Amino acid sequence: MTKPPPISGELERGVVAFGGRAAADLVPRRRVAGPVPWVIAIMIMLSTLAAGAALSLGNLAGSARSELSGAVTVQVIEADRQSRDAQAVRAAELLLGDPAVAAVRPVPREELVSLVEPWLGTGDAGAAIPLPALIDVQLSRAADNAEVLRLETLLKAEIPTARVDAQSALLQPVYAALSALQYLSLGLIALLAIASSAAVWLASRSAFVNHRESVEIVHLLGGADRQIARIFQRSVAMDAVLGATLGLGLGTAVMLLVANRFAALDSGMVAGGGFDWGDWLVIAAIPLSGVLIALMTARITVMSALRRMP
Repeated sequence: MTKPPPISGELERGVVAFGGRAAADLVPRRRVAGPVPWVIAIMIMLSTLAAGAALSLGNLAGSARSELSGAVTVQVIEADRQSRDAQAVRAAELLLGDPAVAAVRPVPREELVSLVEPWLGTGDAGAAIPLPALIDVQLSRAADNAEVLRLETLLKAEIPTARVDAQSALLQPVYAALSALQYLSLGLIALLAIASSAAVWLASRSAFVNHRESVEIVHLLGGADRQIARIFQRSVAMDAVLGATLGLGLGTAVMLLVANRFAALDSGMVAGGGFDWGDWLVIAAIPLSGVLIALMTARITVMSALRRMP
């Protein structure tokens, strides 16, 4: 059975207020002896990675939507190559005359062939399978359904085989997948927070049980519940700050390593997933939130145990 710490005569007579060094001696500590700092470090590291993934995916989706909000693709679907090329030229002329069109770029045939080579093999793929003529169009406003229908009506008046598609609409499945991954990351952060709170609850409850006799003595001497709870909070705070700092450092290091790997891909789409200052502030708030959760959990646990004491 754990023996209660010695209580000086001054404290017993009430000359010295309950607090400071005398209060801290109620819960003896050993540096990094228990599992709580390491559990919190792991939870904060995983939360940092999950939050970084959610923020990066959100930035990536937002960047793609912004770049493609006014982009449309015009296809001229015609089996005869000469007729198809002539219709593509006429479609480009009609589009350039529209006030909503900011830029028009007919996609070269060589570029189309290179795009289908992984599926159709090398050589002139268009000789076996007729490829449609493509025209990339950039509008001065958003390419919503009404705008796409208007352009399609304009072209079909002279080119019945023309088809207009908003590039952002083509990526809707990608946006949906990115959103699902974001929600998954947020759900993981919530589960990690619950797991961290449970670990602190178990540690606080165990510490309270181990020092119950000391708590009862201090309680009888007039120590208030909030003062006793503050002692255990101080102990948990030291563990939480140590674990949160270590977890943030490890999580940030892993994120930077992964970011460098993706940067090596030299892809414009991947570059849109970078962080700004607001994102880094969110990342920095994760360990602070972890420490606050640990303190609140420790306080609630100890106060609940104190209320059940006779």
